[in-house]
Amino acid sequence: MMQLAVMVDNLPYLLWGNYPEGPLGGAALTVLLSAGSAVLSAVLGLVLGVLLAIGQGPWHRLLVVVIGFLRAIPVLMLIFWTYFLLPIAFGIDVPGVLSVMLALSLVSGAYLAHAVAAGIAGISAGQWQAGLSLGLPRWQVLGHIILPQTLQIMLPSFVNQWVTLVKDSSLAYIVGVGELSFVAAQVNSRLMVYPAEVFLLVGLLYFLMCTGLEQFALWVGRHFSAERRAARRQTPQASVSLSASQA
Repeated sequence: MMQLAVMVDNLPYLLWGNYPEGPLGGAALTVLLSAGSAVLSAVLGLVLGVLLAIGQGPWHRLLVVVIGFLRAIPVLMLIFWTYFLLPIAFGIDVPGVLSVMLALSLVSGAYLAHAVAAGIAGISAGQWQAGLSLGLPRWQVLGHIILPQTLQIMLPSFVNQWVTLVKDSSLAYIVGVGELSFVAAQVNSRLMVYPAEVFLLVGLLYFLMCTGLEQFALWVGRHFSAERRAARRQTPQASVSLSASQA
């Protein structure tokens, strides 16, 4: 029979670990780790994706190789590399949370780079030509005309990758980071006889985090869609007003 009391008694520890008496852990640390990795991977993916889309020559080929390498290696292997090699390379003690965040950001950023490049490639060449014909520099055409139109194209890929980040953050337990899977293993080791209750609760917490992220992304997508529709409605009205004033 399911012991609900076991879930209730251990829920606070699974949510935030020993905080505030000790370090933050559990689901709260999973959220922070995933959010930090999501922001870093979005920035990295955007930069690499733009370079991938408009780059040429040997540097472009090198970038393709580097991105392909990051996409090919297992996340766990990259976590080991960042956790053990960064202190050797820089001679400083790198916290496990930062090393895991860096590893997740590199892998996720490599995947997002292809999503960004595909989004840019999906915009017609006429958009570039129209912006350049107005005398805008290439980077302004990219920033003000091309990228805003690719947001809806890229959003599903970004959301899928960020949901994967939440799940991949569970690999941080291997280097002793006290995220949700780590504290769940601690609770299971202490209780011994209630693994079903413990890990069902952990699965529910992961489900809530991933579902919440998806719903937030859907809300953002609807918000941008509404703004774009409003802008399209205003453009013809502005043209009519301008023509009337000139007449």
